[in-house]
Amino acid sequence: MSANGNGHFVSLKGVSKRFDNLEVLHGIDLDVDEHSVVCLIGASGSGKSTLLRCINLLEQVDAGTIVVDGQTITDGKVDVNRLRQKIGIVFQAYNLFPHMTVLQNLTLAPRKARGASRADALDRARALLHRIGLEEKADEFPDRLSGGQQQRVAIARALAMEPKLMLLDEITSALDPQLIGEVLELVRELAESGMTMIVATHEMSFAREVANKVCFLDAGVIGEEGTPKEILSAPREERTREFLARVLEGGRL
Repeated sequence: MSANGNGHFVSLKGVSKRFDNLEVLHGIDLDVDEHSVVCLIGASGSGKSTLLRCINLLEQVDAGTIVVDGQTITDGKVDVNRLRQKIGIVFQAYNLFPHMTVLQNLTLAPRKARGASRADALDRARALLHRIGLEEKADEFPDRLSGGQQQRVAIARALAMEPKLMLLDEITSALDPQLIGEVLELVRELAESGMTMIVATHEMSFAREVANKVCFLDAGVIGEEGTPKEILSAPREERTREFLARVLEGGRL
């Protein structure tokens, strides 16, 4: 597996994104090493989701470059569909196909996008369901599952494409507190298996435990970055301290 020229699996340089007159990202520089987990923290509207969407080319950047696995993806020459086969993305809304069973949700993309045989797609889907502890739900429709189960299936569906990079966008924010743990446990297992991940999250205890690097986004810029201990226990910047104080009041630190 190649890395880009500066030795990082993902590298953003000067990335900016504007929606009409609102500049959501201002010259973002971010490096992500292979097999590492980077957690993006910050208030709602700080640019975390937009940043993830730019890395998957769901949004086109207005300035700057993004390199993933040695390939500059912002030069207009990239095969977007091929790129998305190596980058899995999971949103806070599960986005499962309601008219398909769990098994059908997991096998559709590998068969359509990767040309996998039905047998191979089914084998991988069943292995993934075993991994997430939902083998018995294979023939259920999504509305028969709890929110936590649906989110685990959404993660498994992304994994069915055998991505090299996973982007997770506030995947627990729509869940009841008692369901958050089962989803975070799956992400924890992914991190331990060596999956490269960029995770936007409000769960600071999870970031403290799993991340190799934490980046605090504030109004479209990375205000501070460092190890979880540096950022969550001894932040240097006043804006970071203010944000973490609000998080602490909400009981999520």
